[in-house]
Amino acid sequence: MVVLSLPPVLDNDLPHIIKTCKPTSNTFTGIPVVDFSNRTNAKAVIVKACKEFGFFKVVNHGVPVNLLTKLEAEAVNFFESPQHQKDKSGPPNPFGYGNKKIGTNGDVGWVEYLLFCTTNPHYNPNAAAAVPGLQQTLRNLVNEYVSAVRNMACEVLEMIAEELQLTERDVLSRMIRGEESDSCFRLNHYPPCPDLGELISGRSLVGFGEHTDPQIMSVLRSNNTSGLQIRLKDGAWVSVPSDPESFFLNVGDSLQVMTNGRFRSVKHRVLAADNMKSRVSMIYFGGPPLTETITPLSEIMEKGEESLYKEFTWSEYKKSAYKTKLGDDRLGFFLKSASSA
Repeated sequence: MVVLSLPPVLDNDLPHIIKTCKPTSNTFTGIPVVDFSNRTNAKAVIVKACKEFGFFKVVNHGVPVNLLTKLEAEAVNFFESPQHQKDKSGPPNPFGYGNKKIGTNGDVGWVEYLLFCTTNPHYNPNAAAAVPGLQQTLRNLVNEYVSAVRNMACEVLEMIAEELQLTERDVLSRMIRGEESDSCFRLNHYPPCPDLGELISGRSLVGFGEHTDPQIMSVLRSNNTSGLQIRLKDGAWVSVPSDPESFFLNVGDSLQVMTNGRFRSVKHRVLAADNMKSRVSMIYFGGPPLTETITPLSEIMEKGEESLYKEFTWSEYKKSAYKTKLGDDRLGFFLKSASSA
C-alpha cells in the first residue's frame, strides 16, 4: 500500500475547501456480485442489480491485474510530484489536473485529479488538447486501461440487452464503443488528512460530494482504501468495501432514461474515511455521442406506457448537467411532470 504525502495547502484556505457530513459507519455487504465466468447467470444478476441498486461488482473480469497495478503506480508517481510540477497539467478546462475545486459551480472536495477525454478528436475538438506535462508511460497505460474497461462496459450493456430481449444486442453498447462516443476517464487522489481533526470536529471529511453520473455507465476501480458510499432506495448511505482486484459499475442518468426509470442512477459520494491513508481511484465514464437522442427504448415500453422524461440529446443534457451543482437532481429538470407542475 502506497501512502502519498499531503499536498501543501495554505491554512487560511482550509475553511474554503473543507466540506463535511455526518459520519456513516454502515458497511454494505449486499452489493450484487457479477461473475463474468458465468455469463448465463450474470445477465439476470446485472439487470436485477440495475433495478434495485444501480450498482454492482464485477469479478473474474479478465482485465490483467498487472495493468491495474501499473496504472495505479504511475498515478501515484504523478500525485507524489511537487505541486508546481502537477500544476503544469492544469488548470482543468475541463480536462487536465484539478485540485480541491470540482467543476465551475462552487463544489469542493478533499481531492486532486486528472481528467482525460477519451473521445476521438474528430468528433470532439476538446479531445485534441492532450493533458500537458504527463509522462508518456502514464498516457500509454491510460489508453490501454480505457480500452479494457470500455470493452467490459460494452459486454455488460450487451448482456443487459440480451436479458431484456432487445432485438439488437448492441443497441446500448454501440453508443460507447463507436468513435463518436463522448466518454472520459478520471484519476482521483484523496490525500490523507491527519491534521484536520479540529476543523472536522467529529464529522466525516467529504472527498467528492454526493452525485449521480450523467453518462450511460461508469466503471470504477480503486486501491484498498475505503471511502466510497452509495445511497440506497430508503435514503440510507452505506459504505462499499474496497476490492482493488474487482470493478464496480454503476448506472448513469442516461441509462435510467433509456429504461424509463426501470434502472436506477445511483447517488454516490466519497469520504476521506481513513485520515492516514490515501485513496486512489480510476473511473471510466461511458457516454453516448453528443448528437444521440436520449429517450426510452421502444422495445421495453409496455402498451400505453408514456415516457417519464422529455426528449433530449446527450449534448443538451450534458450542458445542463454541468451547469448544476454536484448534488442537484439533474434529471428533475427533464421530467415531464416538472413542466406540467
